[in-house]
Amino acid sequence: MIAETPGLMEAVRSRFAHVESCPFEGPRIFFENAGGALRLKTVIDSSAAHAGYPDNQGRDNPASQALMATITRGKDDMALFLNAPGGQCFVGESGTEVLFRLIRTAALGAQAGGQMIGSTLEHPASASAMARWAEVTDRPLVRVAHDDASGTVTADAYRAALTPETRVATIVHTSPVTGMSVDVEAVAAVIRQIAPACFIIVDGIQHASHGAVDVAAIGADGYALSPYKMFSRHGYGVGWASDRLTACPKEQIVNGPAANWEMGTRDSGAYATFSDVVEYLDWLGATFTDSPDRRTRLEAAGQAIRAHEEHLMRAMLQGAGNLPGVVDMPGVQVIGGAAVEGREGVVSLRLAGMASADLVAHLRESGIRVHIRKNDHYCGNILGPLGLEDCIRVSVCHYNTEDEVRRFLSAMTQAVAKAQHAVD
Repeated sequence: MIAETPGLMEAVRSRFAHVESCPFEGPRIFFENAGGALRLKTVIDSSAAHAGYPDNQGRDNPASQALMATITRGKDDMALFLNAPGGQCFVGESGTEVLFRLIRTAALGAQAGGQMIGSTLEHPASASAMARWAEVTDRPLVRVAHDDASGTVTADAYRAALTPETRVATIVHTSPVTGMSVDVEAVAAVIRQIAPACFIIVDGIQHASHGAVDVAAIGADGYALSPYKMFSRHGYGVGWASDRLTACPKEQIVNGPAANWEMGTRDSGAYATFSDVVEYLDWLGATFTDSPDRRTRLEAAGQAIRAHEEHLMRAMLQGAGNLPGVVDMPGVQVIGGAAVEGREGVVSLRLAGMASADLVAHLRESGIRVHIRKNDHYCGNILGPLGLEDCIRVSVCHYNTEDEVRRFLSAMTQAVAKAQHAVD
């Protein structure tokens, strides 16, 4: 685990900007990682450098050749991170836009008729794209119900709704509200068993910063990432499409390369900053394995991140030292159950007797950054069935520490006392 290796946590935190202090508010603990992770310092440097280059791609000069080399390296690093031996990696406007494009291409490229299927656990990015293109292609859209108690959806739940005529299926790898992951390999295997020709698109946006990704093992046709949630920056999304999906008709320049997913000139800084993330994970993984293979080191980094965050989640839920965990605090309701296993960096909760907005303010005043989630177009699929109007989301990453969790638990204990006093 990261915290058990002498000096490693300090080395990790030193590579990120604004770990302990907000440039606007001053010292704080950053527990709003699901809304956008901290940025690597190398990402900031690469962004500034590439923003300043006046040259363009595809020219006969050394500067252009250097930019093209950056793009090639970036795509190679994307494929390595995803463990994608084939298909195409590409950059889009955002993770949401990438999901829309993958789903649109699958819906228009699939055999006519049949149905499209997703789940009620999904982020509105994929859910909205599925609704749009199911309507355009005149297909019914089936939404598999997630389990409110566990905060996830199972392969068996998908199985009950699948038919051999299922044309497009979406799976969310991890819910950004409940924090619970989905066994995407099991769900994809069930889909392949019942509907072998179905296009499978996975939303990996919430998962990517919390563990390794392996699209080869999943057997998907598309996977989407939002780099700003995995230590990079805003302004681009990353997508991967299988050879089969890439072969489908899609928006592109007439007579251009048939396998091209990108339209127009892309920001070479996007590719550079993704390479920065992969280089960081490579460095981290090398502290846990002496393997010369980069993919093995990335997997080791993913395992270390998962183990460290599981420790943080257990402390947050079940307590640390003499501080009770949130599941044992009077009046606290954890959204999607209190399981540690399968939880990826997120605990969403409510406190009876205190409005969620007031709890966010109390934690901010205690030096802890969290975020409110509301029963709206982003989170209504999770909160609505529970009859809740809002909650707060507390989200961690591997650079957070147990001491920060203890400070959060102390602040929550104070909030519980305030709420109980208000009720009395």
